[in-house]
Amino acid sequence: MTDILRIGIDVGGTNTDAVLIQGGSVRHAVKTATTADVMGGILATLRRLLDESGTAGDAVGAVMIGTTHFTNAVVQRRGLARTAGIRISLPAARTLPAFVDWPADLRAVVAAPSHAVRGGYEVDGQPIAPFDADAVRAAARAIRADGTTAVAITGAFSPLNPDQEQRAAAILAEEWPDAQVTLSHELGRIGLLARENVSLLNAALVPMARRTVAAFADALAAVGIAAPLFITQNDGTVVQSDEAAAYPVRSFASGPTNSLRGAAFLSGLDRALVVDVGGTTSDVGSLVNGFPREANNVVEVGGVRTLFRMPDLLSIGLGGGTLCNPADPNDIGPVSVGFRLTERARVFGGPDLTTSDVAVAAGLVELGDRSRVADLDPAYVRAAIARIHAMIADAVDRMKSDAADIPLIAVGGGAFLVPDSLPGVSEVVRVPHQGVANALGAAIAQVSGEVDQIFRDLPREAAMARARELAEARAVRAGADRESLKLVEMEDIPLAYLPGNSLRVRARVVGDVA
Repeated sequence: MTDILRIGIDVGGTNTDAVLIQGGSVRHAVKTATTADVMGGILATLRRLLDESGTAGDAVGAVMIGTTHFTNAVVQRRGLARTAGIRISLPAARTLPAFVDWPADLRAVVAAPSHAVRGGYEVDGQPIAPFDADAVRAAARAIRADGTTAVAITGAFSPLNPDQEQRAAAILAEEWPDAQVTLSHELGRIGLLARENVSLLNAALVPMARRTVAAFADALAAVGIAAPLFITQNDGTVVQSDEAAAYPVRSFASGPTNSLRGAAFLSGLDRALVVDVGGTTSDVGSLVNGFPREANNVVEVGGVRTLFRMPDLLSIGLGGGTLCNPADPNDIGPVSVGFRLTERARVFGGPDLTTSDVAVAAGLVELGDRSRVADLDPAYVRAAIARIHAMIADAVDRMKSDAADIPLIAVGGGAFLVPDSLPGVSEVVRVPHQGVANALGAAIAQVSGEVDQIFRDLPREAAMARARELAEARAVRAGADRESLKLVEMEDIPLAYLPGNSLRVRARVVGDVA
């Protein structure tokens, strides 16, 4: 890692955390309550970090921000643009139209009239039908007449050959210059409906993503920071802010991913489970080679089925602000007071009994005024703590991939809820700066390049070498230092159903920010 000063920021639903690091060492860290005005909260956090550390804004070399802003927009159905789809697949794939499996309330907000045209490819790369440029032009004119500017173009098997998607985008640009276009081959893998869903979601988010990234840049400028801005992604790496604005779906799960990367850095462990206890939820994930293990199944975001890079995570409704039923120690969560912990929790003079109050009463942590929970029955406290520990133990057990004991790294502001021993865990590792592991994970994030491609009539070694070359080239274009590139994932799958010697290869490399 270079010696430039970096700032990492993670905006969570409860807290906004920030760290200042240099050469792998933490210079300063702050934790503030997330505000309803997210941008104002980031600005206040930046000012506090710089003031307390005595750092001038112009001394900062890079800023990395992780946010749940985009996934929250989908979940809460807000800030989304009406989006039209153009599917290039006829006469195939006509039965299930765009948005077919979306929740009705989300479809009502996002779905504009969509279009299907002749074209697309078979799995072996042969055309399904000749590309119908006239039909694309007619669709573009209809989209313009409707006033829709967000458009997703999806071609059958376009990851094998993106030519028709690119031709459709060029026609759309001629007919409707104001259109903001997402091409599915740039986002998803093989699988038409899931890839189309990702593209439609992305297109719906792009206008808001551009505003959000611009607001982040304004916050940096307000404190005198002129350094490059990067946004963290689902896989634990970063992209430059303009690319993040173009592909916001790649940052859906960046918050928990940042915590896993920060835990790996703080502990020095490349293989371990991680539990990140925030204010509202506990996220359990697995580290493989220092990066989050990816989910191999269909991932739902806001009720929409997708298939793209997402960490394999299990979230439970247990955090430092989770409500406890005073009459039943086994009735805990999932509702949380969130960022109002310092207003609502008993130890801070509030009316609500939270897990933090119970932990203070049990002597697990020092927060607020302990005398405010002195009236809690010790038997109730013991039973509630036992229930909390059982919830964490169950989540950890569900995320283990085999029966062997494995280390568990406890991070997050609510890490005091994690017991010192758990079944199937060789050691519970507690690290310095555990409360801001998420921001640290953002600060240390690297740049990645990935390829998922089918190669024909090449020996296995040559195909894998070519995939690595392509992944490295993409990483360098994204801002990575070529000398620091490292292969972190390589997978090859022979495709017996295709003619010739066909091999699907997936390669991912990472490198430091140049």
